Amino acid sequence: MGNSNHLKGVFAAVVTPLNPDLSPDLDGLITLLQFLAKRGCHGILLMGTTGEGPSFSISERLSVYQAAIYARQNLPGLSFLAGTGTPSLEDTVFLTRAVFDLGYDGVVVLPPYYFRKVTDEGLFSWFSQVLKKSVPLDGAVLGYHIPPVTGVGFSLDLISKLKDSYPNQFIGIKDSSGDPEWAQSLGARFGKDLMVFNGNDRLFSLALKSKAYGCITAMANLISPLHRIVWDNFQAGIIDEITQEKLSGAREVFDRYPPMPPLIKLMLSRMHSFPTWSVKPPLLDFNPVLLDSVLSEFLAEVE
Repeated sequence: MGNSNHLKGVFAAVVTPLNPDLSPDLDGLITLLQFLAKRGCHGILLMGTTGEGPSFSISERLSVYQAAIYARQNLPGLSFLAGTGTPSLEDTVFLTRAVFDLGYDGVVVLPPYYFRKVTDEGLFSWFSQVLKKSVPLDGAVLGYHIPPVTGVGFSLDLISKLKDSYPNQFIGIKDSSGDPEWAQSLGARFGKDLMVFNGNDRLFSLALKSKAYGCITAMANLISPLHRIVWDNFQAGIIDEITQEKLSGAREVFDRYPPMPPLIKLMLSRMHSFPTWSVKPPLLDFNPVLLDSVLSEFLAEVE
């Protein structure tokens, strides 16, 4: 797995702070990364689903990648991943190469999500081009499995073929399917030979029991200390059902008010005194009239 063995633990799928003109708020991003590093996160993922990655231009994404890596010099020990997947092969290659040139620990790559009835053979060809053209021989690539959003997912056979063909580069999966059977099947098929990062808080403990390396989750923006408790206890041989129930309850609250980025941004403002950051269209800001009741629901689960 090249130099990727340090990739494990609790990763926050970071929201992207925005200025009033909807451009990335890079100073706000640096402040948020410092906050997350102090809250028990082992790493962060930029420009994923929670970060609204597909809503940003190539130049905007580059500005976010560059600002974050500049901040990294003051964040020792924090691992950095970046979402680089787009429907365009060449744009994905360009972004992926740029991220590795900046010194990131790895990338998380969505499958091309416009043509939804493509075959495993077609997806293997697409990922092969990305891996050959933009990933160093020891560069870490995680496939991003989130079929409820993309409509395109990874089969176990596709993962196996990519892993066998590019063993030092295609090292894992971010599993945001929310499917407990899929989480267990990844562990049964690959064990510790595949780096699986769980993307659904309800399944964190189950994923760890199924040999997952950690989680990459939106909720870690708000409650990463709870994720860290589950992680630390699991490393000590303890299945922490009480804290896992808190994570599950918190996730169930958020699942009632999709999509997540608007609510997470508003909750960051209310719970942790961040600015009230907007979201990029086509997402809309969360209705502030609902916030008090949602916050009460949320706190009842996590406290």
